[in-house]
Amino acid sequence: MLLEVEHLDVFYGKAQAVHSAAIGVKPGEMAFLVGRNGAGKTTIMRAISGFTRAGADSRIHFNGVDIANHRPEEIARSGLRYVFQDKRVITKLTVRENIHLAAYPFHVSPKAAVAKICDIYPRIEKFLNIKAGGLSGGQRQLLLIGRALIGNPKLLLIDEPTEGLAAGIIEDVFKVLSQLKGDVSMLIVEQNLDLVRRLADRIYAMKEGRIMMELDNSADSRSGSNLEQFL
Repeated sequence: MLLEVEHLDVFYGKAQAVHSAAIGVKPGEMAFLVGRNGAGKTTIMRAISGFTRAGADSRIHFNGVDIANHRPEEIARSGLRYVFQDKRVITKLTVRENIHLAAYPFHVSPKAAVAKICDIYPRIEKFLNIKAGGLSGGQRQLLLIGRALIGNPKLLLIDEPTEGLAAGIIEDVFKVLSQLKGDVSMLIVEQNLDLVRRLADRIYAMKEGRIMMELDNSADSRSGSNLEQFL
């Protein structure tokens, strides 16, 4: 496994939000985490990426190294990047400047960073010199996915990439994720079952802070109907 999470517990004060979760992602695999709002999906993503503290007995191994409760910037530099749910960009900077800023910590040339994102999402090229605040939600999402790929990470965590997007933009997101599939491993939180069915290699279903089901999507043709009970 590229990512192996075992016995993951997360607490907010005395309240336990995640109970002994276990998740694995193989190299080149696209895994999905599904469940209703409040199930604990984002909490798991934040714990893996270092933004939320994991319990003392939790184990989070990435690329053979224990990263549990490491600082987020250390985890990002190790090759694991987290794309947040809020689609937040630096609105007062241009799209080009947003990309340049993302390239700096990973010692990637600004020109190469822009070229990489334009290769992944060619339509972004015509927006490079406008303020990022003028982008639609879907365009922001694709910019953020592109920025996360700067420096060639081994694993992306992407939280609710299609939330609140129109159908046409969801298809753009699908195309970008399809293009990336196999080149970079991904763990994605998603509610859109159609997208999950079309892209997933492995699926984890959550309820009330617990992983209730793990499915190999390539082997289980019934995964769609099995998952509906969790959404």
